Formats: sequence, C-alpha cells, structure tokens
Amino acid sequence: MEFNPTEIIGYLASFFVLLSFLNKDMRKLRLVNSLGCGLFVVYGIFLSSIPIIITNVAILLVNGYYLFVKKA
Repeated sequence: MEFNPTEIIGYLASFFVLLSFLNKDMRKLRLVNSLGCGLFVVYGIFLSSIPIIITNVAILLVNGYYLFVKKA
C-alpha cells in the first residue's frame, strides 16, 4: 500500500482531531485540535478545497481565541 504526501497529511490531520477529543483538559484539547486543524488547512490547500480550508481556519480562530484571549 502506497500513500502520497497529501493522503499522509489528511490521515495525520484526522488522527490529531480525533486524539484531541480524548483529552479531558480543555487547553490540551484545543492545542491538539489546533494541530489537526492546521494540518487540515494544509491538506485543503493541497486539494484546492476552499470548504476544507475555510472550516479549519475558522476552527483555528475559535481555538486561538479561547487559548490566548479567554485563556481557557
């Protein structure tokens, strides 16, 4: 089985988003989820998929707000 770089990034993104929901600590959840969303943005760029990019940038902004502005 052979994976191309785009698929690897997509699988990693999915893994980190899934992993984020296993955290009980909200700060860790948001940090790991942000990593997954960042990877999904890269994945979306590779696929030229505007919906993937917009959705994950929006989630990154929400996570950033709660991590750095609200200090959750």
